[in-house]
Amino acid sequence: MQRAWVSVKPRGRGGFAMGLPEARKLGIPLMNLVRFKGLPILQQLHLEERLLRTSSDNWCIINDGTDQPTIVMGISGKPAELLEIKSVLCDHIPVIRRFTGGGTVIVDPSTIFVTFICNKDAVPGLQPYPRPIMSWSEQIYNKVFQGIGDFHLRENDYVFGNHKFGGNAQSITKNRWIHHTSFLWDYEVRSMAYLKLPERAPEYRLHCVKEAKQVSWRRNLCDLSSNIKHASWVDFTRYSNQYKARDHLEFICRMKDFMPRSIFVDRSVEATKTHFLLRSTESENIEAHSGTKFCHSTRLLTKQELEAAAFAAPSEGALSQPCSL
Repeated sequence: MQRAWVSVKPRGRGGFAMGLPEARKLGIPLMNLVRFKGLPILQQLHLEERLLRTSSDNWCIINDGTDQPTIVMGISGKPAELLEIKSVLCDHIPVIRRFTGGGTVIVDPSTIFVTFICNKDAVPGLQPYPRPIMSWSEQIYNKVFQGIGDFHLRENDYVFGNHKFGGNAQSITKNRWIHHTSFLWDYEVRSMAYLKLPERAPEYRLHCVKEAKQVSWRRNLCDLSSNIKHASWVDFTRYSNQYKARDHLEFICRMKDFMPRSIFVDRSVEATKTHFLLRSTESENIEAHSGTKFCHSTRLLTKQELEAAAFAAPSEGALSQPCSL
């Protein structure tokens, strides 16, 4: 059974622990904090979707690692465009399509997950739209990474410099929203081979490709063309003779090179306390907050679905060929 750890109450003026009555007087919203260690990512996503759709409380969920390497795609993700399907099938890597948007990641025991599920009026003045929510989360993590590396939000990613270590996804309903992040505390190099380079990439992921025939008529190839200058995401296949997306291993970095794992988790909790009164909740008690039944849209893709996607992708080759040992 997964157990939640105990959180510390937020501090009021003078450093004293702030109680619920005092927090209510100050207008500080209440948030349930649930912490897991190694909860399977499919189970976590099912929990998050249920809390988003059937609970009326605010939630922060921290899961320190998942149980096994797993690929997680956004709700509109297409395996043929995003995955090296033959390798995925040969190595029996589970593939999940989650209920939120965003890109594709491979997660494992070295991935740390932090999720916020909130009512639309939980954060004063916050408009329930993707960009304002993203900017609000940046405020949280600015506190977490204060004085550490060159941290900032670039488009939809958390980066040190121009290297990504945190990917975000969201879903917004009529009265609530969810913002969840997967942080690469560490990663296996071989796991990145399961992911294709996406057809659309954030602008900062691109690097310039210089060709002699272009130099004669373009003074500076490393300036983005006016057609894509203001785009946050670029369909770089249209500009493949000018720009190329950096390989996964050139694009990402390990958070462990900047901060110990336990310190990151502790700082994330402390930063959240600047916006909410946190109440530690045992995972087995979550049913009391959300007992309504509903059908999850997050699900594990079947082998048959992946095989069908592979046959539709000419680059995958014949799946009938035996897997390499």
